[in-house]
Amino acid sequence: MNQKADSSTGSGYVTVSDGTQIYYKDWGAGQPLFFHHGWPLSADDWDAQMMFFLKEGFRVVAHDRRGHGRSTQTSNGHDMDTYADDAFAVSEHLGLKDAVHIGHSTGGGEVARYVSRHPKGVKKAVLISAIPPVFRKTEKNPNGVPQDVVDSIRDGTAKHRSQFYKDITIPFYGYNRPGAQVDEGVRENWWRQGMMGSAVAHTECVRVLSETEFYDDLAAIDIPVLVMHGEDDQICPFPTTGAVSWKLLKHGRLKSYPGLPHGMPTTHADQINADLLAFIREA
Repeated sequence: MNQKADSSTGSGYVTVSDGTQIYYKDWGAGQPLFFHHGWPLSADDWDAQMMFFLKEGFRVVAHDRRGHGRSTQTSNGHDMDTYADDAFAVSEHLGLKDAVHIGHSTGGGEVARYVSRHPKGVKKAVLISAIPPVFRKTEKNPNGVPQDVVDSIRDGTAKHRSQFYKDITIPFYGYNRPGAQVDEGVRENWWRQGMMGSAVAHTECVRVLSETEFYDDLAAIDIPVLVMHGEDDQICPFPTTGAVSWKLLKHGRLKSYPGLPHGMPTTHADQINADLLAFIREA
């Protein structure tokens, strides 16, 4: 594995075994917090958390998943094992120990796979608005997201990505709910991040996030895990994801939020950050 890093800016790249370059940010010192972003975004989606925890004295790390953001726009390696291994390569390169891994949406699935696959050096984990135990409708998950909805997401991503990415921000942040205050800057930032990445990688990532099952991963995890989920999540419906996943964990805890949307780390950053901080600082 080859690396190049820019220590003066707190960012760099790790080149993994297939030649893909994984971009990362690395700010501050102290206990490391490793943030895993959702589809089809980038490390930038964690700005509100990284700035907060940097001021609280933590080392904050986030990467762009392969094909997303500033990482290589590869069409290869789109499976959850590879996503987790790419993140592990970043962690190994930075020498992270006693880290807390925090994942949102697809990133929550990535965290579950990461911790079950690479448990060494992980102290705690957090799954926020996350896809586990499984996103789509299956025999085990009869109330999951129907396949035709999954197909429409893949179709929108592959064929008219720009408009689709503008439209999806409305349910993502709950802006279609009565009384919601629409923040156009938030919508534009979501679109900006999405359009930075690769259409083929994003389309493949929809397949990965919808088809991967995490039952075995959750059962294997032997550290404290906090599951945080908005009860009005219109992307990863709470009753079939967060409400189920925490029960499959050995040391799982659920904190649900009435009325909050999928994108609550952005729309309700102060509340989410405070709850994250309390969990991280617990003995």
